[in-house]
Amino acid sequence: MRWQGRRQSTNVEDRRGKSRIGGKSTGILGIIIVLVGAYYGVDLSGITGAPTVSPAQQTPIDSQLEAQLNELSRVVLADTETVWGNYFAQHGSQYTPATLTLYTAGTQTACGTGQAAMGPFYCPADRKVYLDLSFYEDMRQKLGASGDAAFAYVIAHEVGHHVQNLLGILPQVHQAQREVNQTQANALSVKLELQADCFAGIWAHYAVNQNILETGDIEEAVRAAEAVGDDHLQQQAQGYVVPDSFTHGSSEQRMTWFRRGLNSGDVNQCNTFAAN
Repeated sequence: MRWQGRRQSTNVEDRRGKSRIGGKSTGILGIIIVLVGAYYGVDLSGITGAPTVSPAQQTPIDSQLEAQLNELSRVVLADTETVWGNYFAQHGSQYTPATLTLYTAGTQTACGTGQAAMGPFYCPADRKVYLDLSFYEDMRQKLGASGDAAFAYVIAHEVGHHVQNLLGILPQVHQAQREVNQTQANALSVKLELQADCFAGIWAHYAVNQNILETGDIEEAVRAAEAVGDDHLQQQAQGYVVPDSFTHGSSEQRMTWFRRGLNSGDVNQCNTFAAN
């Protein structure tokens, strides 16, 4: 993936090495955060005020790799700003970029306390994507997905949730989830997550057209989508799969919708709510 030396977004808040987890939680009870995956088979998307983790519990990451991931993340964020800035402009409005907040171990958000064990997540209340860069090593060592493009997919997926928020999709789904049973709420969550995967595919479509992605990069991103499928994570965590509890979609679904965005580059092809 060609990211070195390219334009970096300035919409980044760097909290790395700064403790933001002490004191009273400022989270709003009931606000939902959206993650790239139900991490390790456990659905954490409704957690607020979660317990904190210590740096010792994190996957180690060396300073050189962290510096590279810092730059990569800012470049990918800048590319998503171009993609979605163009889309909103074409539809007569202005795109308001998400802020990427880099942190270590744990941090306070407008949705409660975030922690690295949850994986990357988006908080709609403050319109920020939260990312502990050590997740790159978690992807490689624990999820079997590695590479620059795989990590870029994760960021593009979370920005996809921000786009859903701006379009009014995210609050509508969260309201609908409050009015149905748990199985139906889970099914709505799956549609929301698959659409974010399709939106990540739209970023990938742009990256291919701009010669940003190189040979093998698409395969890396697809493998990452496969790795965070609910069936894969549940099988890994507990040895069996419970489809009614899916909140993000199966590996096959996630790969399919990512490819749909990738191949079409068309937001209209990402209406997961109209699909069976």
